[in-house]
This record gives sequence, structure tokens and C-alpha cells, in this order.
Amino acid sequence: MTLIAEARYFKEQDIAEFRDCFSLYARNEYVDSLETLTVIMRSLRTSPTPPELKLYMKNGKISFADFLEIMHIHTVKEKSSKDIQAAFKAADTRGRGVISYKELHHILSGWGEKLSPKEVEQIFREANIKPNAPVKYEEFIKVVTSPVPDYYY
Repeated sequence: MTLIAEARYFKEQDIAEFRDCFSLYARNEYVDSLETLTVIMRSLRTSPTPPELKLYMKNGKISFADFLEIMHIHTVKEKSSKDIQAAFKAADTRGRGVISYKELHHILSGWGEKLSPKEVEQIFREANIKPNAPVKYEEFIKVVTSPVPDYYY
């Protein structure tokens, strides 16, 4: 895609921030290492996983136009946690910021892409959710939408 095509997704201020950060690390107007791309993206508050980064580097170098496309993909993808949070808030009629263990288990195993009881229990274990304690859904969302740490790859 061209720079102009990708620019339509961002405000001028965002593009300027992306360009400043990209230019700080780019040599000859390209980023040519996985480590550099990781630093740039994380400094711009995105959380790509190592496999995603490797996929982006498949051609060995990334131009600023390519980088804008990558940033667009990630801003759309990472927006999903805000959508999930909005859904929880809509269901939280008392505005307490919590949901019961039982309610969350029911939602995860009965709605949308239904998870098996084993998968739900694994998620609860990883998120440190106890059966008799209320679940703070903002914290739960952070846990389940965070990228897997680098050391798992």
C-alpha cells in the first residue's frame, strides 16, 4: 500500500509521531531488524507478538509506508479490548466494575465462540480468578488481551 492510502487511517498528529519514532531508528529510510521494529512499536504503545513481528519482517526491511500499514493493523486489533470493556460495562447495571465468577464462566462457555469448561478453567487460573471472589472485569480484560510475553516463544 502507498503512504497516502495508509495515511487516511490516522490523524496528522499520529502520523507525525509515528514518523518521528520510525525515523529515529530507521537507517536509509528502512527498518531492517526485528529488534528495531520491536523497540519502535513498543515505544508507540502497541504490543505485537514475536511471531507477528517476524511476519512483518519477512521481506527483510520495512519502509515507512509499510510501517503505517502495520500500525493500522495493530490499532484496529488492539481496539478490541476497549470493545470488550464496553460490553462488560453495558452488562454491569450497578456500575461496580465487577462480575461474579459464575456469570463470567457462563458468558465464556455459553456465548459467542463457546469455550470448553477446561479452557475457561485455564483462563481463570492464568488470570488468578478465585471461585468465590468477584472478578474485576477491567483487570480480567487486561490479562486476556495482553500479548504473550516474549519468553514464551
